[in-house]
Amino acid sequence: MHKNLKLLLTIIFMPMLLFSCSSKSPKIYENSSPKFDIRKFFRGNLEAYGILQDRSGKVIKTFTVKMTGSWQGKEGVLKEDFVFSDNKTDHREWKISMIDDHNFTAKAGDVVGIAKGEQYGNALRMNYVLTIPVDGRNYDCPINDWMFLINNDSLINVSTITKFGFKVATLTIGFKKIGI
Repeated sequence: MHKNLKLLLTIIFMPMLLFSCSSKSPKIYENSSPKFDIRKFFRGNLEAYGILQDRSGKVIKTFTVKMTGSWQGKEGVLKEDFVFSDNKTDHREWKISMIDDHNFTAKAGDVVGIAKGEQYGNALRMNYVLTIPVDGRNYDCPINDWMFLINNDSLINVSTITKFGFKVATLTIGFKKIGI
């Protein structure tokens, strides 16, 4: 009985431990440069290129994205149009609200609830739950996005996609501002 209880507790608490390890704050990058400001970077036209890897690291899909961002004061809209290697397309429209210079919230049609983000130095982290369709079924998966500004017009994003506290996929995206 003691072994079974220990195994059960391990199964219950291991995902929480794994998830908590990835919850460091971007505040640790506060003194890193160049300074990333979501309002500046995601304004105007952008292009992105990315890969989706399964939990073993195998690339299962590639994609391109065309984006347009606009801001009025503390409110922003980011429109994304995806084209995947299997010729499927997707559109997402983020509505972003700045709380202060470091914290923001965001909403999109396939996001469950409200995304929460924070930015410091050259880094931004955003956490949210995304509804992902797979083989005719929808799965609500927590996403942990980390973005790092490389220079004024280039950004790298790594997203960890989890289910029940376990990593199921990784998304890596390179963003480039165009027409600057």
